[in-house]
Amino acid sequence: MTSYEPSGDRADAVPYDAVVLAGGVARRLGGADKPGVRVGGRALLDRVLTACADARTTVVVADARPTARPVLWTREDPPGGGPVAALGAGLHHTTAGELVVLSADLPFLGAATVRRLLTALDASGADGVLLTDADGRDQPLVAAYRSQALRRGLAALSTEHGGLTGLPLRRLTGALDLTRVPDPVASFDCDTWDDIAAARARIREHGHVLDEWISAAKDELGIDLDVDTRLLLDLARDAAHGVARPAAPLTTFLVGYAAGRAGGGPEAVAEAARTAAALAQRWAEEAAAQADAAPGATPDDHPDAG
Repeated sequence: MTSYEPSGDRADAVPYDAVVLAGGVARRLGGADKPGVRVGGRALLDRVLTACADARTTVVVADARPTARPVLWTREDPPGGGPVAALGAGLHHTTAGELVVLSADLPFLGAATVRRLLTALDASGADGVLLTDADGRDQPLVAAYRSQALRRGLAALSTEHGGLTGLPLRRLTGALDLTRVPDPVASFDCDTWDDIAAARARIREHGHVLDEWISAAKDELGIDLDVDTRLLLDLARDAAHGVARPAAPLTTFLVGYAAGRAGGGPEAVAEAARTAAALAQRWAEEAAAQADAAPGATPDDHPDAG
């Protein structure tokens, strides 16, 4: 049982499946529909589904509901049988050799963390790699496992206990060779309303709010596109400063429209942004030259240089 700090680079990524457990009772939330609770305008379940969006198959163990992207739904039998039974039900619908297992209440989980877990699994001979929280506790529902190790463990438990219902997750993970990756942020889960409040507050902090907003907006608009946000922000600043404040949102809209007509993609956005930024710069230069002109000067005093 070791601790590991992976790079997160999976240039030659092995296909993986994902199982998301979303069928708990949420007693500490007064029985509220926890996967549907919104943080940053998005349901907790949708935030988790975005983090594992590149999984070959994603299985959600819960009653079906509308989600940001299509998934496969299943339930343990009987419903409410606990995490081990739920994991067994989800695993039944997967085929990949590597499996990411997630709970549905992880507001700060991102695709980069999923890649880190899988990278660590690829680099190790362990049965699985899981995150540890701020107190060093294992978080087995923020983890990547070798599917065969899980299948063997679940089969052994089922034989020993006559089924999987009601078994604690540690009965499964305690028999596995696991590697640990410390991550107090991505492992943060929402068990109480205080946790929900803390998560909502954190995403509105200065260092997080813009990335959170862009991610949420892309999800709502159905856009799967990574662009240079700094380039667009610089463009908006230049347009606002060199032309007029309303020019900033209108210019960024036009950039998006132009990029779409050019076929879309990050390069199309960057090229349109560079073109608009150059125009904004020329406007700013003209404004500066006008401000430097002598009071009362006429166009004839400062003829256009060409």
